[in-house]
Amino acid sequence: MGILWTIIIGFIAGVIAKFLMPGRDPGGFIITTLLGIAGAFVATYLGEAVGWYRAGEGAGFIGAVVGAVIILAIYRMVAGRRTA
Repeated sequence: MGILWTIIIGFIAGVIAKFLMPGRDPGGFIITTLLGIAGAFVATYLGEAVGWYRAGEGAGFIGAVVGAVIILAIYRMVAGRRTA
C-alpha cells in the first residue's frame, strides 16, 4: 500500500508543482505529473536515507511537492537545452 500511496501523493504533487512553476513544459501535463510521482519517490527514499522517515513510510506531502518541483526544474533545464 505504501507504493500506491506514494504514487497518489506524487500525482497530486505533480499537479501542484505545475501550478507553482507555470510555463511551457516540453512534455506537457502528463510528463509533469509523472515527474511529480518521481519526485515523491525521490523524497521518500531520500527522507529514509537521511532519517526523516522510517522504512515503509511515505514522504510527507510537502516533501513530495518539493521533490516534484526540483525534478521539474531539472527536467526543464535538460529538455530546454535539447530543444534550443
